[in-house]
Amino acid sequence: MSDSSAIRIVHPSQFDKGTLQTPGSERQAAIAPQLGVQSTMWGGLFEVKPGARTGIHHHGVQQTIAYVLSGVCEVRWGLNGEFAASAEAGDFIHVPAFLLHMEINPSSSRPFRWVVVRSTSTPILVNLPEDTWRSFSDTGNVAAG
Repeated sequence: MSDSSAIRIVHPSQFDKGTLQTPGSERQAAIAPQLGVQSTMWGGLFEVKPGARTGIHHHGVQQTIAYVLSGVCEVRWGLNGEFAASAEAGDFIHVPAFLLHMEINPSSSRPFRWVVVRSTSTPILVNLPEDTWRSFSDTGNVAAG
């Protein structure tokens, strides 16, 4: 039996924090080439600490599906960050390719954690300048993380 037809189990102690990052969050790769898993997709964990938010970013041609494991998050998106929705444990989130977005943790005491699957095996991450959404940045109502 070849390696490509074997089931791989990747334990949390093997997750790779060396994947691409956005300020204010931490991503850990679990299903990725650097872990010896050959797949057409990427999978891992995503966490935002209490009271923090990510920078504005997008994932290029990648589509993203996330499952909220714990906590509550606000997701903002659009050319000016004009759209927002909340998600909580048990919800799924779909982020289309090239969509500018950021994640915000409104809790002062609990992180939020997602399981994330992306449509390509190699992460794509484009972090944008903080003033990309000038009107949102100027409100000052969310602590930078």
